Amino acid sequence: MRHPALKLAEVIDADALRDKLTTLTQERDGDGSDPSIRTQVLAILKAELAAGRKRIETMLLEDGSGFCCTRRLSHQMDEIIRLIHDFAITHVYRGANLSAGEKMAIVATGGYGRDALAPGSDIDLLFLLPHKQTARIEQIVEYMLYILWDLGLKVGHATRNINECIRLAKSDVTISTAMLEARYIWGERPLFETLEERFVEDVEKAGGRDFTTAKMAERDSRHERHDNSRYKVEPNIKDGKGGLRDLQTLYWIGKFVYRVDHSRDLVGKGVFTQREYNQFQRCDDFLWAVRCHLHFVSGKAEDRLGFDFQPEIAARLDYQSKPGLSGVERFMKHYFIVAKQVGDLTRIFCAALELEQAKTAPGIAAGLVRPFTRRKKNVKGFSDFVIENGRLNVAAADVFERDNLNLIRLFWLGDREGLEYHPDALSLVARSLKLVDRDLRRNSEGNEMFMDILTSRRDPEIQLRRMNETGLLGRLIQDFRKVVAMMQFNMYHHFTVDEHLLRCISNLFEIEKGNLADEHPYATQFCKDLSETQRRILYVALLLHDIAKGRPEDHSIAGAKIAKRLCPHMGMTKSETATVEWLVREHLTMSMVAQSRDLNDRKTIADFAETVQSVDRLKLLVILTVCDIRGVGPGVWNAWKGQLIRQLYTETELLLTGGFSGASRAARIQAARESLKESLSEWPKKDRQAYAELHYPAYLLAVDHKAQLRHAEFIRKATKAGEQLALDYRTLAFEGMTEITVLAFDHPRLLSVIAAACAASGANIVDAQIFTTTDGRALDTIRIAREFEADEDELRRARSIGRTIAEVLKGDAHIPQLKKRSKSRRKVRAFSIQPEVSVDNSLSNEFSVIAVEGLDRTGLLSDLTHALSDLSLDIASAHITTFGERVVDTFYVTDLTGAQIESPARQKRITDRLCGILAPEQTEQAAA
Repeated sequence: MRHPALKLAEVIDADALRDKLTTLTQERDGDGSDPSIRTQVLAILKAELAAGRKRIETMLLEDGSGFCCTRRLSHQMDEIIRLIHDFAITHVYRGANLSAGEKMAIVATGGYGRDALAPGSDIDLLFLLPHKQTARIEQIVEYMLYILWDLGLKVGHATRNINECIRLAKSDVTISTAMLEARYIWGERPLFETLEERFVEDVEKAGGRDFTTAKMAERDSRHERHDNSRYKVEPNIKDGKGGLRDLQTLYWIGKFVYRVDHSRDLVGKGVFTQREYNQFQRCDDFLWAVRCHLHFVSGKAEDRLGFDFQPEIAARLDYQSKPGLSGVERFMKHYFIVAKQVGDLTRIFCAALELEQAKTAPGIAAGLVRPFTRRKKNVKGFSDFVIENGRLNVAAADVFERDNLNLIRLFWLGDREGLEYHPDALSLVARSLKLVDRDLRRNSEGNEMFMDILTSRRDPEIQLRRMNETGLLGRLIQDFRKVVAMMQFNMYHHFTVDEHLLRCISNLFEIEKGNLADEHPYATQFCKDLSETQRRILYVALLLHDIAKGRPEDHSIAGAKIAKRLCPHMGMTKSETATVEWLVREHLTMSMVAQSRDLNDRKTIADFAETVQSVDRLKLLVILTVCDIRGVGPGVWNAWKGQLIRQLYTETELLLTGGFSGASRAARIQAARESLKESLSEWPKKDRQAYAELHYPAYLLAVDHKAQLRHAEFIRKATKAGEQLALDYRTLAFEGMTEITVLAFDHPRLLSVIAAACAASGANIVDAQIFTTTDGRALDTIRIAREFEADEDELRRARSIGRTIAEVLKGDAHIPQLKKRSKSRRKVRAFSIQPEVSVDNSLSNEFSVIAVEGLDRTGLLSDLTHALSDLSLDIASAHITTFGERVVDTFYVTDLTGAQIESPARQKRITDRLCGILAPEQTEQAAA
């Protein structure tokens, strides 16, 4: 790979800078020890450092080379360190005649030693001494370090002699790694060369195997800290899986094991082909470019490629938007492809390393290791494959060329035999992808083997992941290839699309095994009852449900079309294909209805039942919905979502099986009132009758009987005590929620006050029910996402929110003050969502349903409910759903007479007002 010209002369003019520093001492006859001169030296160097970095940033924007940027930054630092050293020796401690035993070498170590610096990288220095440290050396080193620190640099440093370096390198793998990349900067070069020779003889040759083991263990531990996935949508460029540290680990081990001075030398050692090494360079260059841009943009050593930086870096790298994919999504897709290529290179390297270590095993170990590495046995009935050291491998290099079905058969056998794969076999698959053609994709035997893999009882995710890592899965299913490494620029999805699909498959397998029964009792039971046909349908639907992401058309509709085209080739019947197609098209429906509709409204259940049409489909959709939500990322699934889905299932199943009550509304109201009175039999008859008449029909129909009884005791107690404001708290462990019930004199802005109090406390409201009583009081129940595991802690938090609500209602605090206490969501600023507001009378027979969608922000719910009150609307229930940065709130409302909002003009006033709240800056611009 050819890199642009470094143009180091344009980065820093060291001679001119040296003259400038020398000039400062002329009036003092060359003495630069005065503190005032140090101040001037520091100012000159600080200005040069900033100006040089600005020039380097401009060069990066012009040529886009990460490699060149890191070399330029390293060169600038080299020159500054040389200047500081020489100034100290010549002008600050000029009377010191350093003996031969006091002349040191300045050595760069770590990443700096590799001659690769990012703008925020640490400067790791070794002050190498011939013998022990003297007072004069200590003064010089201290002067240099304080200048570097005062320049705002992060400097790691050590002052040691050669023997100390070797001793520590032998005992500490971190020091050994840093020394491995040591590079001479200035001072006594022979001293540095002696260190190099000693390090090779005493450390590298003696400890290659131990070093390799330690670095691989370190890599595994690092991956574990980053969720062991290279497909997180906010990746860590340096330490994440598939990041720079993985490439550096290959180089470190290569230098130790193969005695190479440069990564390109691994080609001559047979580790990489020239093509693979070129890929190594391209990955390295790209990752360094992204990291340097990230440091320049953030102004610090930021290695997490967060949402708030992605758009600007995509623009700097000139990624343009295309239909279905924004520029930032195209940039991140490229990033994840590079991360995958780093994984491919790691696998190839490990295969070569295993062979090399077997060759070099010493003494008796060699006699044990070498025969072991050659131990092979045939796979019965499949002569093209062998089992080598317990891993499945190919019998010859041409097995795929002779029969391209072997590409699928390899993974089918791996699943059948429960074997891992030899790295050579996986590398050969990656190099043989050109053999995948239309005939193979349509081959009935090949598709049968693929369906066996997809529906395996051994955990299909393992084989599918290996197929995806080699690129085979995307070649077999070309539509899948389009979503490989594709990220969606939002805060909701934690992984790329292909990673999400594989995790969904894993979720289904875990539910089938019964491992998630406590969290998903319904889905677990439904899986036990699945027929083989239903299993096939479900696994195929999960694999395909997001396969059309990144297209201009709605991905659910486009995905259903893809399913209709692919399923017959996968051996599915017309009936099976139709069910898969329906599941893909409706895969979001249950989640959206459960989270954003009033499940106590009969129209909600009736409409959903009309979509589902059968109990079998309903059960399949429950399972798919659970797997899909769990696959989005850690913490996205919660018990409250589970409760909503179970409630929606239960109500819908009743309707589909004829168990849903067909009684008239008046009869149901009367039955509910009588049931309430009967359950309050211990109360005096007069009190029972009065309490039953306290509630309007909406309450009696919407609130379950147990909750009505709790409310009865709560209201009775508050009424007897003469409390104008009463609050009740209840933790719901299984649902993962905490419930706060507020009883107060009816107040048009009560929900707005509650929402503001919750926002100020950092509480996330997920549901709200609002009722009024016939005596003019309001009974509002909100549910907030649980934060603490212990009930005592959660109740303490709820009471704190309750005190804030009371303060506002009593006039002791005001909503604007609460908004100042609320924490803003910094990351949300990176996103832009077009606000959408609709008023729909078809979703309920009694209420107008106002659906609001837009960019979430602190205090938004409070502002929305405040506006609805201003618009003279009664809120019966509110359903709050957030998908990362996107909020989808639904309000069931009536006018003050209890009627739906029919007037188009009034509906427009509502939508205009709420859109103005969702996008206040757009409203201000329009007004201007």
